[in-house]
Amino acid sequence: MTVLAQPMPWLRTAAFTLSLRAGVQDEPMDQSGLSSLVCEMVQRGAGHHNSRDLVAIQDNLGMDRNSGVATATVSFGGAMPRESIRDAILLYADIVRRPHLPSDQLDDALMMMLHELRAIEDEPAQRVMRRLREMHYGKRLGRGSQGTNESLSSLTMKQVQEFYQSHYNATESILTVAGDIRPDEIFAIAEEAFGDWKSGEPCPMPVPDGNPGYEHLQADSSQTHIGFSFPNIWYGHKDYFRMRAGIGILSDGMSSRLFDRVREKRGLCYTVSASCHSLRNAGGVFGYAGTTPQRAQETLDVTLGEIQNLADDLEQQELDRWKVRIESALIMEQESSASRASSLASDFIQIGRAMPTEELSAMIESLTLDDVRDYWKQHQPADYRIVTLGVEPLTVK
Repeated sequence: MTVLAQPMPWLRTAAFTLSLRAGVQDEPMDQSGLSSLVCEMVQRGAGHHNSRDLVAIQDNLGMDRNSGVATATVSFGGAMPRESIRDAILLYADIVRRPHLPSDQLDDALMMMLHELRAIEDEPAQRVMRRLREMHYGKRLGRGSQGTNESLSSLTMKQVQEFYQSHYNATESILTVAGDIRPDEIFAIAEEAFGDWKSGEPCPMPVPDGNPGYEHLQADSSQTHIGFSFPNIWYGHKDYFRMRAGIGILSDGMSSRLFDRVREKRGLCYTVSASCHSLRNAGGVFGYAGTTPQRAQETLDVTLGEIQNLADDLEQQELDRWKVRIESALIMEQESSASRASSLASDFIQIGRAMPTEELSAMIESLTLDDVRDYWKQHQPADYRIVTLGVEPLTVK
């Protein structure tokens, strides 16, 4: 286990993130949703506490807690008054190391997941982006954490127990803590909670195997939903922020190009955006636009045109405006122990170390307009994946 601690003595709170290598990529291909089911089951009683006791203890500690499954990891976290951090970490050591995994609650957990899945299927934009991610990264790395109706109906308690035994261990786990804490105390707590935790076999990162293409989801709808993506570099790559600045100019804030040129000036859609996504060994730019069937084709053409022509007319004020937004976000992160704990974990997963905010700020500030322009001229977007949902398919040039 890696333990990272950052003192933020100006705060009155502390927060932690506990990440284990037990994500979607580790599920057998025919057991989609298993990692999320195990994440839910380990929180239904652990150590000396039943499910109801755990909730009461968390409330008594003043915890604002969360949990979730990503491609490579399952994560648990919480923010709380600084006095509660030791008890919270010890409690979550019970949850990940000594869960009850009550078989009589399996059906309830599965029913909850089915409700979440149906909620996603009822939301057209989420359906589009979920399918887009599968096309971008391939079936193993791109599938959603919620599973499918078919896979959830076939999951068993034995599979839950086997996945837990195989993947809930110390190997490549990360505990990050930030806030009004002393690092030596955090390391002592980590030793107390996890010092004798066994390691397991490391899991290799699968290789993305998505392919470019276009897919239309037929729906009798008064709206057309458009999702698009193209491969790009990942966080940690030496050119990442040269690329990221370009996406920021395109889609960070209401003064960005896509919002201004596609939505405001032309009135083509009610929403449009693009953002970066990273895995350890792959990345991409994902975008979405929602519009009417009559304006859908023009929305797609104009949006992709703005992306393709980004480097042609870059202006210094666009880059300066993006830098201010990033600096503002970094400043606000210093006011949130939860945000900083999460960033520490994300940095270590992606680049193998914690990046100080001062280093990140210096990297952003050093970017020039030529850096951004040269990157985008040398790396034109290609191999698009496009998914639409609506009455009529669109023409993809």
